[in-house]
Amino acid sequence: MENPLEHFALRPLIPLHLFGLDLSINQAVIMMWVIIGMVSLFFWAAARRPQLVPSKIQSMAEVSVEFLRTLVIDNMGPKGMRFFPFIVTLFFFILFANLLGLIPGSYTVTSQLIVTGIFALVVYVMSLIVGFRIHGLHFLTILVPPGTPAWLLPLMLPIEIISQLARPVTLAVRLFANMTAGHTVLYVLFGMMLAGGVLIGWLPFGFTVAVYLLEVIVAFIQAFIFTILATVYLGDAIKLH
Repeated sequence: MENPLEHFALRPLIPLHLFGLDLSINQAVIMMWVIIGMVSLFFWAAARRPQLVPSKIQSMAEVSVEFLRTLVIDNMGPKGMRFFPFIVTLFFFILFANLLGLIPGSYTVTSQLIVTGIFALVVYVMSLIVGFRIHGLHFLTILVPPGTPAWLLPLMLPIEIISQLARPVTLAVRLFANMTAGHTVLYVLFGMMLAGGVLIGWLPFGFTVAVYLLEVIVAFIQAFIFTILATVYLGDAIKLH
């Protein structure tokens, strides 16, 4: 059986170099274009002919957007609605990336740590900018938990700083690890199914179907977790607690 991690390797499809930088078009870049197109097509189809009694796709879009709106208000307050378009874009991009990556022959861009890392870094840097813009230097009090005695500050400050710096790391690794692990297991099971032939190939096939259905659920859960943590981090910066 081939290396199960071979699926995640990036290969330049259109070599492109500019000023010493490798800007080659690979399967991840093409897949991100496809994701943007599919998300745009989804909302275009949902909003093309709005009806009082919504169609299935209009209902899906409305329920999803309303759910994200509630998520933003609950975690960020009314002031957080200015970030609502960003949160909606983030959720649907990650969701479609996870789901489209389950199609055989496609590529899962969220299995690349650089991709999830950029998403996490954007969210974290945005929370810092928002915090300092709203609260100024008073934003640094986020490093001091409410009610902390003064004599505990030398101990708590390093812990809180490490906790803050770990936010983008854990946010990126969680999505990357779940997508990579699930696809690796599917690849191994599929290889065992082909190697087993007709007589014993049915056993890994049953596991493959079960894991595949589980991965569909994980695709939704991971998009939700990434999005809700983004709203929590931005909400902390807005509310300062």
